Amino acid sequence: MDEVVKMVAEKAGITEGQAKIAVQVVAGILKDRMPDAMAGQVDAYLKGEGNAKNISDMAGKLGGMFGKK
Repeated sequence: MDEVVKMVAEKAGITEGQAKIAVQVVAGILKDRMPDAMAGQVDAYLKGEGNAKNISDMAGKLGGMFGKK
């Protein structure tokens, strides 16, 4: 999660503490709207156990869930 937090802090121009809260909130919202298996992949990625390709593939599958085609 540290890598994601640093990236968010840098891109948003906020502190790492603020970015960590933002990442946790967004991850929580996403996981609430995903099937459990996919939510587990988000957790794994944030723990450094997953990879960006899995998340990217998953995001493509979820597009319809958020009104995107």
